[in-house]
Amino acid sequence: MTAGQVALVSLIVGIVITLVAATGFAYTTLYERKLLARMQHRIGPNRAGYIPFPRRGKKEKKLLGGIMQPAADAVKLFFKEDPTPARVDRFVYTLAPMLAVITAIMSFAVIPWAPEMTILGYTFSPYLAVAPGLNVAIVFILAITSIGVYGVFLAGWASNSKYAVMGGIRASAQMISYELALGLAVIPAIMLANSMDLGLIVEGQRAMWYVVLQPIAAFIFFLGALAELERSPFDLLEAEQELSSGFNVEYGGMRFGMFFMTQYMKMIAFSAIFAALFLGGYLGPFLNEAPALGIVYMAIKIIAVMFVMIWVRATLPRFRYDQLMQFGWKRLIPIGLANVIVTAFFIIMVEEQIIDLAGITSIFGF
Repeated sequence: MTAGQVALVSLIVGIVITLVAATGFAYTTLYERKLLARMQHRIGPNRAGYIPFPRRGKKEKKLLGGIMQPAADAVKLFFKEDPTPARVDRFVYTLAPMLAVITAIMSFAVIPWAPEMTILGYTFSPYLAVAPGLNVAIVFILAITSIGVYGVFLAGWASNSKYAVMGGIRASAQMISYELALGLAVIPAIMLANSMDLGLIVEGQRAMWYVVLQPIAAFIFFLGALAELERSPFDLLEAEQELSSGFNVEYGGMRFGMFFMTQYMKMIAFSAIFAALFLGGYLGPFLNEAPALGIVYMAIKIIAVMFVMIWVRATLPRFRYDQLMQFGWKRLIPIGLANVIVTAFFIIMVEEQIIDLAGITSIFGF
């Protein structure tokens, strides 16, 4: 195929994945509200839309209660007043939510969704993704994550509000701090796979998932993702008790909705990246016979990771800001650095045949 045809196919795949992510974000909010309600013994969304199931002599049963709640929320946001406060920097004030959404969408570009497969006569090789085979995929993700800080910080700075500015400052400090831990957490996976291509990292886990070999790195990455997503217990950027909702306090209507959408789209993206790095990505039973199952396995793993994120929100209290910064700089970063050094030591020992890796793994039945 010509370069133009390849670009066209990548564009089509990108549009499809973007539409799926945009729709998925809406139902991720429903998933979270339903789970939080169940965990906290509350009644979640159960009115806006359901499938009536008639029963003879009994009251009809309501299936999938609340299924239209995301659509109702979207309509509400579209029709809410969207004022622009006086004396804001209008260009930056309008640009900030767009920048946040764009970086969230770009995170999906390098995620592998399935192994090599053919769709409508076109073979996606070496795996199904918007930009497959990118040998600097991890660097791309870290770069996009870094750019995402600007959307939050500029929103606070442009709002001409002391609470929003304080929220933006907290955002830049918190997100940059935990990006360091996040970067250290992905290095062991890169070392084990000997590649920064997410597809090759997934293929390197055919024998054993990296969450088994690198539980510390997986734990640090998960905590760093929570901090990047501004989710509990790291949600001080939006602490209503302290900053009146922080950096987005001056936003309303769909401009606020764009920040809301960004958080949940990034939640899906980070869950997918975690699955690719540590949970074997699209790998699973009968994959060689039916490559399309890779998409199903990725979806299951993404939902499982999001379940744990929601579980954490329902369980743990919020950190104080000084505790949050100390935990990042004095705990996660030193542990992550030590883990990288230990991983490098054992890789060298195995390569020099000082340690018999096959003998060790056979003990655990792998």
